[in-house]
Amino acid sequence: MPSFSMKSLSRYKAKSGVAGLWEEEHLFVEAVRQAHKRKIKNFIPITPYPVHGLEEAMEIPRSWIPWVTFVFGMSGCLFGLWFTWWTSAVDWPIIIGGKPMWSLPAFIPIIFELTILFAALSSIGALIYACGLPHIEPPVIDPALSSHKFGIFIPEEKNQTIKDIKPLIKELKPKDILETEF
Repeated sequence: MPSFSMKSLSRYKAKSGVAGLWEEEHLFVEAVRQAHKRKIKNFIPITPYPVHGLEEAMEIPRSWIPWVTFVFGMSGCLFGLWFTWWTSAVDWPIIIGGKPMWSLPAFIPIIFELTILFAALSSIGALIYACGLPHIEPPVIDPALSSHKFGIFIPEEKNQTIKDIKPLIKELKPKDILETEF
């Protein structure tokens, strides 16, 4: 009988590698910029809070999540239009006081709410997917990375061993270097 564990549900798989730690934000951002310029592959910057300029240093393109939000928001709007028309003019047509079977102003709140609902739920779903959640018990490189230190983690790959990665990290001038899993 197969055993069940929460880790089996997670898409997150820890990788061996080398981490460099910095205590000053501006030195960390410059190290990220240098790592990107040197074409170091698959490095992961780790920060305790959002750092201004990090996306520019890594030249990260705009996210695809706003497009998901827009498409699902428009889908919600169209669904709201169709649903209000279908319920009032097709499924349960009642003429009250000579009013038309379907009147747009009466159904604007329903259409608006369905637009917002579809957009919000799709944004949350896309974000969860993009972040690879759930991360169940992710490994901790250094507890100080959640309060005041910054780090760059470079995973070990087929053609790049830990011995090859250490000199790359040393060139970025970190305060500490750790062999770890993340």
